[in-house]
Amino acid sequence: MRQLTYFIACSIDGFIGDPGGDASSMYPFVDEEFFEFLKAEYPETIATHGRRAVGIDDLPNKKYDTIIQGRASYDLALGMDVTSPYAHMREYVASRTLKESPDPHVEIVSEDLVGRVRALKSEDGEFGIYLCGGSQIAGELIDEIDELVIKTYPVVLGTGMPMFGSGFAVTEFTPGEVRTFKNGAIVRTYTRKR
Repeated sequence: MRQLTYFIACSIDGFIGDPGGDASSMYPFVDEEFFEFLKAEYPETIATHGRRAVGIDDLPNKKYDTIIQGRASYDLALGMDVTSPYAHMREYVASRTLKESPDPHVEIVSEDLVGRVRALKSEDGEFGIYLCGGSQIAGELIDEIDELVIKTYPVVLGTGMPMFGSGFAVTEFTPGEVRTFKNGAIVRTYTRKR
């Protein structure tokens, strides 16, 4: 059974962006040391157009071969005229409003997201599924998330978009590896407590 990993950047106070979802206040923390970590450990989480820009498009996937992203995350790519932001993986976009995909490589999931994720998880394969952004879809999929990889940047937003846009529900995870960086960023891994 494949795992679903919510790989997300957030502030110290747990927000993944400002109230409108803009996460640009956290971009400065992706410095050379942090980028080298991403290249070595999570190269597939770097968007294809970014990989091409820095000459690393040939790096093999290490952990994931499938990505699920929310409409707002996908719209960031569309705003740059990129219709397949993760062309090195199978791409799914969860959206109730986008009915037709602008790219044949991107599948729109407009209904039964949980069912689609369960079908993806039941496939055989050595790689997992990367949940990229989307407070609302993370909230919708919280019961399906097997692992959290939280990139915490040393900034407080005060208010904003939470990691999970869902109702109150206590869900326990077991802490795993913790990595710290000179710029103050911390990457923590958690697995779902069974």
